[in-house]
Amino acid sequence: MTPNPFLGVVFHWLGGLASGSFYVPYKGVKKWSWETYWLVGGFFSWIICPWLLASVLTNDPLATLRAQSATTLWWTYFFGALWGFGGLTFGLTMRYLGMSLGMGVALGYCAAFGTLLPPLCKQVMPSIPVAETLAEIAASRPGQITLVGVAVCLLGIGIAALAGLTKERELPEAEKRKVIAEFSFRKGILVATFSGVMSACFAFALTAGNPIADASLARGTSPIWTGLPKLVVVLLGGFTTNFVWCVILNLRNGTGYQYLASHARPEHAHHAGGGGEHAPAAANRVEQGRAVDLKIPVLGNYFFSALAGATWYFQFFFYTMGETQMGQFGFASWTLHMASIIIFSTMWGWIFREWKGTGRKAHLLIALGIATLVLSTVVIGYGTYLKSAP
Repeated sequence: MTPNPFLGVVFHWLGGLASGSFYVPYKGVKKWSWETYWLVGGFFSWIICPWLLASVLTNDPLATLRAQSATTLWWTYFFGALWGFGGLTFGLTMRYLGMSLGMGVALGYCAAFGTLLPPLCKQVMPSIPVAETLAEIAASRPGQITLVGVAVCLLGIGIAALAGLTKERELPEAEKRKVIAEFSFRKGILVATFSGVMSACFAFALTAGNPIADASLARGTSPIWTGLPKLVVVLLGGFTTNFVWCVILNLRNGTGYQYLASHARPEHAHHAGGGGEHAPAAANRVEQGRAVDLKIPVLGNYFFSALAGATWYFQFFFYTMGETQMGQFGFASWTLHMASIIIFSTMWGWIFREWKGTGRKAHLLIALGIATLVLSTVVIGYGTYLKSAP
């Protein structure tokens, strides 16, 4: 099948829409702690959806995985587990910075490291399954244009971060916490840095899993679905990290009972979906002298957590589809994915009024940052088009 870069960009945008929106259903979760709904959602994201879609859309994924070498499976799983650390701190990033700015900064690091490190590493380790080295990419006109697109993407992320710093300086503390209860620019930047760098390991996990995709293709799977079996291994690594940490938090915070309980303990009555990131600060306080509703909407919580988890999975469902269409410039897939996530998460940030009360400068900066990110996807798409054109 001949690669279609335009179709690849469309798939990456659909993946970005899924990723930029996945945190929204968590707002419907009530009386559950973060670690509880994060693990339930993660079980759907990292276990159920990968196996279900791979089983339906590919030919015998279990046999494909059994045929892989231990080295391939280990590195794919290992980088997935490292990525899991980034996923753990991703929620904290949005807790401190909000959806629009939090995703913008964290994913900026993902875009830079996840896009440029694989071809850079191929310079040092020629045997790794990456199409071209960075020098080879930069030697051609299409490659130069694609690299310019990556640079434009990073510029857009920088502008978005500047908008966040402007917001930090403009708004009084009370106003910031009306929209993002725990807003802290300094904490958020530190957590986002760690989250972004570790999350970039997902790109390495996908690269390490390329032999799995090749084996699936050899078994007769349509090229557009061949990335699904390797997601099973990558996401198992991410699930391992998140499972261990969430269980530790369940034990430490005494919240393990929430998975089956019909009523919350009084000390957990204030828990709300999304970790309270977007709720008014007053909503997180149990007012003295008033009766507190302790009933847990168990079915609703499982539904919203499952919806969030399934939505999250579809970002990489579409990502692997887009990757098959990018041809020799598959390395640019990561930048396109990150940029589209930032665009759609910023949209949700506006819907949740995270920028309410900021001045014209902050609004212009965030709008300019998003416009720059849109431009980066156009530039990268043009570069891949030139590469595939006859």
